[in-house]
Amino acid sequence: MSGRNNNKLPTNLPQLQNLIKRDPQSYAEEFQQQYRHYQSNVQIFKLQPDKPNRELADLVMFLAQVNHCYLEQLATFPQELSGLLMSHHTMIEPELRMTFCKALILLRNKNLIDPTALLGLFFELLRCHDKLLRKTLQNFMYTMLRDSNPLAAKISLDVMVELYKRNVWNDAKTVNVITTACFSKVTKILVAGLKFFLGKDEDEKNDSDSDSEAEGPTVRDLKVRYATGKKTCKSKKKMEKAMKVLKKHKKKKRPEVFNFSAIHLIHDPQDFSEKLLKQLEGSKERFEVKMMMMEFISRLVGIHELFLFNFYAFVQRFLQPHQREVTKVLLCAAQASHQLVPPEIIEPVIMTIANNFVTDRNSGEVMTVGINAIKELTARCPLALTEDLLQDLAQYKIHKDKNVMMSAKGLIQLFRSLNPKMLHKRDRGRPTEASAEAKILDYGEVEAKDYIPGAEVLEVEQEDIQGKEDEDAWESASLSDDGEDGDWVDVHHSDEDTGEVAEKIKNMPVEERNAKAAAVSGSRLLTQDDFKKIRMVQLAKEVSAAPGKGQKRSNEQLDNEDDNRGEVLTLRNIEKLHKKPKSDKETRLATAMAGRPDRKDFVKKHTKLNPHASTSNREKRKTKNFMMMRHSQGVRTKGKRSFRDKQMALRDTLLKRKKQYK
Repeated sequence: MSGRNNNKLPTNLPQLQNLIKRDPQSYAEEFQQQYRHYQSNVQIFKLQPDKPNRELADLVMFLAQVNHCYLEQLATFPQELSGLLMSHHTMIEPELRMTFCKALILLRNKNLIDPTALLGLFFELLRCHDKLLRKTLQNFMYTMLRDSNPLAAKISLDVMVELYKRNVWNDAKTVNVITTACFSKVTKILVAGLKFFLGKDEDEKNDSDSDSEAEGPTVRDLKVRYATGKKTCKSKKKMEKAMKVLKKHKKKKRPEVFNFSAIHLIHDPQDFSEKLLKQLEGSKERFEVKMMMMEFISRLVGIHELFLFNFYAFVQRFLQPHQREVTKVLLCAAQASHQLVPPEIIEPVIMTIANNFVTDRNSGEVMTVGINAIKELTARCPLALTEDLLQDLAQYKIHKDKNVMMSAKGLIQLFRSLNPKMLHKRDRGRPTEASAEAKILDYGEVEAKDYIPGAEVLEVEQEDIQGKEDEDAWESASLSDDGEDGDWVDVHHSDEDTGEVAEKIKNMPVEERNAKAAAVSGSRLLTQDDFKKIRMVQLAKEVSAAPGKGQKRSNEQLDNEDDNRGEVLTLRNIEKLHKKPKSDKETRLATAMAGRPDRKDFVKKHTKLNPHASTSNREKRKTKNFMMMRHSQGVRTKGKRSFRDKQMALRDTLLKRKKQYK
């Protein structure tokens, strides 16, 4: 019975494989027979690499399974298999190519092939138009990120990052595999993973206003509207203010570009951020790496609106003016704040910044950074700033340092749009319709409207146009009755009528205005032109005075700053200085020297007719002994005297003569 089984072994590779793993020495002869069979099939394959060869595929998998049992005999097998793939990967039959790749992955799992060489080969195989092969190689790259070899793991991570940037592997699976690099004990891998999530997409370079210009009112619309009617200084200032409001709204309405789209693809960001914070608290990495982890956590919390209350207490420890890279720490605190964080969590952070930064014992730059940070925090969580602290910070609007003054005015301008009632009466500015409606929502409160605000302009405009058409028709009928030309005259309704409509809406009660807006929103489909008219009226609310209020402070100007707070902040929001700080002497000297690289030092040129002539008396005077020259220092020749000295000498002479003659 045993003899019959042994006779069948050469054709039963799975059974032979099992027996060899148990006792390699007893089946060495059968192994040699299969190995020679493999070598002959390789020669056939080299002659016809595009032909399917099922027998060669079975032999390759068999040798890969038993390679560790015959290391001496199969010492060159992994390199030979890699060479076959490298030379013929474009023309090889897909099923056989997949078998070769699986055999190499099996050899790598047994640590029988160098991982860096294998990664280079697989990266080359990605050129093949084989979807199943690319998926297999992708899964292998994922597993290699957790490989014990740091170099192989780093190469695998670099490949995945590069392919993500090229939009080849830009799915959520790739992103979530890269998240494992953020917990690596190898610093290079950890930093590479953090840089991937903190990097920016190429789409940001194409940021422009062209898309936003196509929607809503344009600069031309405002010019046409305010150009009609009587030209006065008041109308000119009103148009300038409307231009600034339009510019601010254009920045707000700009299509949002996700510069950090990989963060949006992370599965369970709450659990991921909690683990990352725990790692940060016990990390012994250098400060730069900790700063990157802190920045990454803050972006996770801000973008996904997570609840990570321990992070604010952790950041609060670093909020000192002398802290290294304190502006980045302030940026992290502002980035991690959002409207779902309870105000009592953010309030201690704001108080710490106010006590440590916004004090007169600090420099103007430190105070400016502190006020800017408080502004960004309260822009995302306005309930965290108390009314008393806001009014105290608003008093810095008259500070002698221009940077502090402008930052305080920026904070005042923010709360003019959020809730002017929190400001002192003198800081609220001229009331407008928009500021009268401004209100900070309570924690968890959502203001949902069942109509489009401002849609009432469409119904009022329609009524106005209908009335004018009836009036024109009546005038035409009167003309025809008088025997004159009875043709109809086309009437062009210019943007001058928009001002009349806005004035009617302004004088309309709020309840009636909302009722008309609800009626329009529920009765018709709005076009782009309709939305354009609605935005024009909404912009007018920020320019027009509130009903019943006088036009005081008509020369007030809006703070022309960028209020476009996207999903990610930049250091510009914290370090914004309106006046460039004075540089020290070394910096000024370096700047001056850099501006004149080709200029030679100034040397007075002595031009003599005869270069060998003796020196003049003036030159000799420079080398004489001081005791020889001290008596002649005060003596000045008449030819060297100034005009004033000559006047004084002449006056003294005349006075002296006058006394003598008396």
